[in-house]
Amino acid sequence: MATLKVEIVTPESALWVGEAKALVARSSDGDFTILPQHTDTVGDIVAGVVRVDTADGEVAFAVHGGYFQVGPDETEGVTLATVLAGVAERTSDIDVARAQVAKEVAEAQIALETRNEQHDTASHLLAHADLARAELRLSAASK
Repeated sequence: MATLKVEIVTPESALWVGEAKALVARSSDGDFTILPQHTDTVGDIVAGVVRVDTADGEVAFAVHGGYFQVGPDETEGVTLATVLAGVAERTSDIDVARAQVAKEVAEAQIALETRNEQHDTASHLLAHADLARAELRLSAASK
């Protein structure tokens, strides 16, 4: 019987590795689902929630962008789906209070730079990126 092995990996660690029924995520081309015996493929993952459907239920991760690869595992009949993310976390591990504070700090920074009309482009872009990360964490934690 064909099976699907999923790995959710960041530079710091493998967040989750296990057998799954499906992997659901979003690329720049739209939502996609990986199932056992999926064709070999490589693509990007945009910021959002990556869901792994297992026999024990769903495991979800807030992924802040990255890549995925699907191909055969060294074990016969196993499809390996790997998500490579620079930043990712289990949605169940998100500290909502910390994410809310990060959101407020980023919004204040953006408002300050907008009022002053003289903002450093790099710090303005960083503040927008901080805001996007905080909003993703809050959204993912509420689901």
